[in-house]
Amino acid sequence: MALSLGVSLQAGLASEAKAQQNQGGSASEDLVGTQGRAIALPTMTVTARRIEEDPKDIPFSVTVLDGKEIEQKGNYSLEEVLRSTPGVSVNTSGGANVSSISIRGVGALYPLSMDDASVVVNLDGSPVNPRNLSLGILDLEQVEVLKGPQGTLFGGLGGAGAINLTTRKPTRHVEGYVQGEYGEDHQHRMAAAVGGPLSEQFSGRLAVQQSAYDYPITNRQTGEPLSEPDFLGVRGSLLWDIQPETSALFSVEYDHSRHMGENIVLKPYGDDPEIDLTPGVYDYSKKNMKRYSLEVNHEFENSQITSVTSYSDTYNISPVFFDRMVYQSMMGVPSEYWRDQEVSENVFTQDLRVSSLPGANLFWVAGASALYSERGYDHPRVGGASGIVYPGTSQYRDFTTQRYGVYGEVTVPVIEDLKVTAGVRHTLDLKTYDATYTARGVSVQDSGDLSDNFTTGRLGVSYAVTPEANIYATFSRGYNPGGYQDYAETAGDAEYKAGSIYSGEVGMKSEFLNKRLRLDASAFVTKVQDNYMIDSKGVSSFVLNADTRSVGGELAASWRVADALTLEGGVSYISAVIQDDVNATQGGAVKAGNHVPDVPEWSGKVSAIFNKSLPRIGFLPSPELNARLDYTYVGERPADVQNHYDLDAYHKVDTRIGIAQSGVELYVWGRNLVGDHYDLYGFYDVASATKYGAPAPGRAFGLGFSATF
Repeated sequence: MALSLGVSLQAGLASEAKAQQNQGGSASEDLVGTQGRAIALPTMTVTARRIEEDPKDIPFSVTVLDGKEIEQKGNYSLEEVLRSTPGVSVNTSGGANVSSISIRGVGALYPLSMDDASVVVNLDGSPVNPRNLSLGILDLEQVEVLKGPQGTLFGGLGGAGAINLTTRKPTRHVEGYVQGEYGEDHQHRMAAAVGGPLSEQFSGRLAVQQSAYDYPITNRQTGEPLSEPDFLGVRGSLLWDIQPETSALFSVEYDHSRHMGENIVLKPYGDDPEIDLTPGVYDYSKKNMKRYSLEVNHEFENSQITSVTSYSDTYNISPVFFDRMVYQSMMGVPSEYWRDQEVSENVFTQDLRVSSLPGANLFWVAGASALYSERGYDHPRVGGASGIVYPGTSQYRDFTTQRYGVYGEVTVPVIEDLKVTAGVRHTLDLKTYDATYTARGVSVQDSGDLSDNFTTGRLGVSYAVTPEANIYATFSRGYNPGGYQDYAETAGDAEYKAGSIYSGEVGMKSEFLNKRLRLDASAFVTKVQDNYMIDSKGVSSFVLNADTRSVGGELAASWRVADALTLEGGVSYISAVIQDDVNATQGGAVKAGNHVPDVPEWSGKVSAIFNKSLPRIGFLPSPELNARLDYTYVGERPADVQNHYDLDAYHKVDTRIGIAQSGVELYVWGRNLVGDHYDLYGFYDVASATKYGAPAPGRAFGLGFSATF
């Protein structure tokens, strides 16, 4: 299932069948097409509140993205998946450790810290750093985008929302797939997975994926692509059915990327984006992530207890370069400037909760969580052209975070068709920071510690107008604790203040035409007190705080038009503005009324999916045509908090056409058919009026093969 706000396909099924029979027909006749396939939309479940639920019962917006659709669209990373989701913005310079997400105009205004979790990302129930979104997508079952503050159930943070990633689990039958793609610009991807029973009590699954592509940037000094990033991901899972009521799932994952770095390219790009840089600068760039998790679940007669434990170890080293073109524009000299970014992070998390069983009339959950993190963010080397290292210049920073919380949420039927939801969480947050900044051989020490405790929560009400339509209203409070930024270069510049988020949402989730049409709508307003943003000049970064406000609305629909054709789409309108004047800035004054950067007023997406059985073709007795066309629109959005200039709107069109037979498919694909090198981010240097950014890949075509069993 592609872009769609969750609704139920189960409520009212019996009443619809009875209505059909009263009209002289049958529900089964109306829900099944001429080729014997159901023409109602498929059912969905989500884990937006820690247990499986019908999305209709959740009093806030949820966008659900199916893992199979993500594979068909050929997305290389979660960044790409989220960038085509209306209401979600991703800021990235193309490196492996610089992703920053906002939802509905709420989130850190530029990447601030690896500890900033305005948007929480959960992988199989445990948090992962949003900076890992550039890693490849591996064997995903489903992606859920939860909009609005989610601090009640997810770590105490998530003031803008949460991203839930669910991977495919071991099964009690043998199944798997193999997939391969190759296309222009050396784009290729190979993926495989196999799972099934190992004994009466054990099942396993192994998945692997490797992909690569050329950077869409030519190095003037070689005439070749700047580099060819590649990714490798491996995950193994073991499911132990200890008893009928008790199970344990252990997973090990390894992700590796090479030859990625932050891209700083002088604008305008033109048809062939260029950079003028010493060759081989990305050769040593790499990122490794190792992750281990254990989930234990036991069901009682009327409840269940779940424990999720995880540990991750991440290391990244990559350069940040100002090439000769950017340096000439900024400094008047055709030179180079670079620095290494070396990042390490170790995170342990534990969540223990008791909850109602899926499908229970009374939903409830209560639990406790803990997180401990140690990380470093260093610039061990700084240099210039031809790899020259400047002596006596470096920055070393060490951070720790401890976070403990207790939480609970309940949805109570008050009267027939009316439910009230209430949730609360209390969090204790402890941080430490130690740094050594060295310039021209002179070192300065800096350190600090912060402690904060805060309460987040939400209150909502939902009403079933009909068995097929719910309306709801929810008010939520989120919170982003203060901390220490990654990019400080002098003593006293690291600390930033806490911010509070207040959000209200009203909406409707509905179905029509015997569950062939799903239509969801919502309107929201969010106020952030002391939102934090990066103020930059040259290579230096500083922290500012200002209130922001965003208002808007979203509409999403899925329509099974006919047996062979499904249309899906969504549109988002967001007006996100900064509400304070901030004059003590390096990059220029920030004025009240400026728009929040990277947030377009309008964004949207439309997909057409066509699947039809064909007559015999040669040696193919029963082939099937599978085709899809995806269109994404992202409107203009400011490049920075000063609103110096806007990044252009863009249109992205992707397509895939395949012929399948008995689980084997051959297909052709085309991506970004419009061909625009749209912006991944934008920057403006006020002293020199220099604009730079990172271009997205242009048009590409290729072939693919897949087989499922």
